[in-house]
This record gives sequence, structure tokens and C-alpha cells, in this order.
Amino acid sequence: MSKIEARLAELGVTLPDAPAPAANYVPFVQVGDLVFVSGQISMQDGNLITGKVGTDLTTEEGAAAAKTCAVSLLAQLKAACGGDLDRLVRVVKLTGFVNSAPDFTQQPQVINGCSDFLVEALGDAGRHSRSAVSAGALPLGVAVEIEAIFQIK
Repeated sequence: MSKIEARLAELGVTLPDAPAPAANYVPFVQVGDLVFVSGQISMQDGNLITGKVGTDLTTEEGAAAAKTCAVSLLAQLKAACGGDLDRLVRVVKLTGFVNSAPDFTQQPQVINGCSDFLVEALGDAGRHSRSAVSAGALPLGVAVEIEAIFQIK
């Protein structure tokens, strides 16, 4: 078990198998020491977390949905690293999309669910640059979708 997976276990998180792509794309691409992970959607225990934040979901519920995206991002990274998460150097960048009500403006607080979890699980290696944007709709009606760039060794 990697040090990162041991830390995740302390936090009560077990990584699932990396989710399969839902369309014509690959789940990740490695270029040099960077791994670009395709957008991961909000899902818990195989069930989609759907709805518009600000109408159907609170900001806090949106943040919890974003945390599930973080877990899927790490699962994809583990697959990209051949099962060895200790190859992670750092999280470089997140781009988070929030299925938002038209007047909702707390996208950063929603994406904090992912960012805060990555820092809690990875320490300084989890600190990253980021964008948090509103979307009028997301695939399958999910509440949140997040893509990431990781640096590995």
C-alpha cells in the first residue's frame, strides 16, 4: 500500500477502480512528467450525484459532490501510475465545473470540496492552481465535474 493510500485509509477513504470513460475519450494522457486526467463526475457508490447547485443542492452538498470527484481523480491517477500513487509529485491544476442555478455565485466554495480534500490527503503536494466555473448543464445531469493535471516521477 502506498503512503498516499495509507493516508486515505486514515481519512476513511478507499479508492475505487478507476471509472471507465463514458464516451470517445481516454481517462488520462501522460506527457512527460504530467498526467492530464479527464473530467471526473460526481458519483458515490456507483450512483450519480445530480442536480443544480443553488436549486436542488446546497453549496455544502455541492462541495461533498466535488469531494467524490477528487476520489475519482486519484483513482485515475493511480491507474496512470501503474498502481503506485507514491509516484505523485504534486497536483498542478484543477478545473472544476459546477452545474449551477443561474444566480448561483459560490462555485469556488463548491470546488473547495475537492481542493480541501486533496490538501488534507496529500499535504503540500495537494496544493494547486485552479479554476471554478459555472455550467448551465453537465453530462448526465451531474452536479460537479472536475479535471486535473498532476506531476509524477
